[in-house]
This record gives sequence, C-alpha cells and structure tokens, in this order.
Amino acid sequence: MTVLFILAGVIVLLALYAVGLYNGLIRGRNLADEAKSGVDVQLKRRADLIPNLVAAVKGYMGHERGVLESVTGLRSKIAAAPDDTTRFRLEGELTQALGRLFAVAESYPQLRASENFASLQQDLAGIETEIQMARRYYNGAARAQNNRVQTFPANLLSGAFGFSVLPYFELDDPADRNAPRVSFDDGAGS
Repeated sequence: MTVLFILAGVIVLLALYAVGLYNGLIRGRNLADEAKSGVDVQLKRRADLIPNLVAAVKGYMGHERGVLESVTGLRSKIAAAPDDTTRFRLEGELTQALGRLFAVAESYPQLRASENFASLQQDLAGIETEIQMARRYYNGAARAQNNRVQTFPANLLSGAFGFSVLPYFELDDPADRNAPRVSFDDGAGS
C-alpha cells in the first residue's frame, strides 16, 4: 500500500511538473510572439514614415525648384527679349516670381528647411533605434524559449507538446547591414 502511495505521489509530481513545463513553454512562446509583434509594429512605422518623409521633402524641393527655375528662366528671356514690350512684360513676371521667391525664403528659409530635414532624419533614426530594441527584445525572448525547449528534461517533452526552436532575427543578406539609401532626387535632372 505504501508503494502504491509513493508511486501515485511520483505520478502526481511528474504530472504537475509536466503541467508547469507546458505552461512555461506556452508563456515563453507567447512572450516571443509579443516581441515579434513589437518588431512588426516598428517596421510598419518605418514603412509608413519613409515614403511620407520623401514626399514631404520632394514637395518642398519641387516648390523651391519651380520658383528658382521661374526666376532664372525669366531672367534669360529678358536678356533675349526682341523688344521693349516683351521685356517689360517679362520684367513684371520676374517681379512676381521674385516676390514668390522671397515669400518662400521667408516662409521656408534654408535654416528651417535644414532643421525640418534634421527633424525628419531624427524621427527616422529614432524609429531605427526602436526597431533595433524590438529585435533585441524578440531575440532575448526567443533565446529564453529556446533554452526552455532545448534543456533537459524539458527537451524530452517539448517536442511532444509541439514546441520547437524559434529563429533569431538575423540578416539573411550581409548587404542588409549597410544603411539604407534614401534619395530625394526624382531623376528630373539637377
């Protein structure tokens, strides 16, 4: 009878250990899934930010470029004007274009443009830092889960429970270690 109680006690302890092990593996998997989701959120933020930043900068540069091209084009036309009437009309247009240029210069001086661009770069750098932290967090959660799955005696039961080693967030292509190239040139000649 005592042997039966000891055997029942051992079976209960093994069952409790298996339940605890299973629950720990579930918690680890859920933590790794949460961490992976955090990486996805940061990557989505970056994906949403980059095109908007590029479009905003292109829009500003395009406006400034249009005003500058208008001023320089009118100046060239004035020098080649065939008569005074044409030259005077072009001078009026140049005055209006210079007014637009001065308005642009006051509304968006180079320093402000530089600060704006620096702010956009800072936002992008901040997101890159958050992506790096999210990846580290995921890799830490994956490492902890992998340790649970691969260490004895959990490794004897983890496969039976359907748990496997989680992949680390690594770069497949060594070229991906290089900083991304962002171009603000729309190819319309500079």
